[in-house]
Amino acid sequence: MNETHKRFGEATRGVSPVIGVVLMVAVVVILAAVIGAFVLGLGGEQQTTPQASFSVQDGTLVMSGGDTLDGENIAVEGDGVASSSATGEITAGTEVAELSDTGAVRVIYTGDGQSSVIWRTSLDGGGGE
Repeated sequence: MNETHKRFGEATRGVSPVIGVVLMVAVVVILAAVIGAFVLGLGGEQQTTPQASFSVQDGTLVMSGGDTLDGENIAVEGDGVASSSATGEITAGTEVAELSDTGAVRVIYTGDGQSSVIWRTSLDGGGGE
């Protein structure tokens, strides 16, 4: 019985170091792949939508605060828009559009092929978001 136990121990003794080396190599390869992805930027960067607030003053849409916007990336749409003048650099205090008395108004930002509504209001008694 002592001999059987001894043979069993010898047969499995060499397996543990081999498994350890294989696991170590696998961990190093996975770690290198993850670090490489971050260093090379394969994860991609997300374009953030600018934050801005607007207000309606005497029938005019005025930017009241937030990030500076490029007028070429901004569209003012809706049935409450009489005319839009969103051009150039838009900062706090810039008049963006002339509005009707009633209707919906949306300010839409377009960048990197994606569009999102950054502000909206209803001119028939609702407030802006």
